[in-house]
Amino acid sequence: MPQSLAQILVHLVFSTKNREALLADDIRDELHAYIGGIVENQKGTLLKAGSVADHIHLLIAMPRTCAPADLVQEIKTGSSKWLKTKGSQYANFHWQGGYGIFSISPSHRPALENYIKNQAAHHRQVIFQEEYRHLLQKYAIQYDERYVWD
Repeated sequence: MPQSLAQILVHLVFSTKNREALLADDIRDELHAYIGGIVENQKGTLLKAGSVADHIHLLIAMPRTCAPADLVQEIKTGSSKWLKTKGSQYANFHWQGGYGIFSISPSHRPALENYIKNQAAHHRQVIFQEEYRHLLQKYAIQYDERYVWD
């Protein structure tokens, strides 16, 4: 087959350093758009983004020529540098060192898009740590609680 094709959908989740509530409402749409540009530069597509003050969820169609860890590094490094240009409140901004990335079936895409869209309502009842533990359990990822948070 002369053409290489792929559809690799992932749900990427990471928080601000120490889960500090730093992402103001008025910066989030611009942040999501900036991250979309980073993903596009790597030949992927940001399908949906949603965030609250202390973390972000991204639904990404992965580029077939980029390793997931490399894309995450581009997203986190690029968006962190960009945020630092957006005002003194972001001068010391950092994302957490780790992240969660989960493969999803195309048939689950609509449900995940809805979940990401409703982050603000969801987090009125559930804190990030509970949500993240649930995701790790849902995807059967073994983890050590001592090393999940930074």
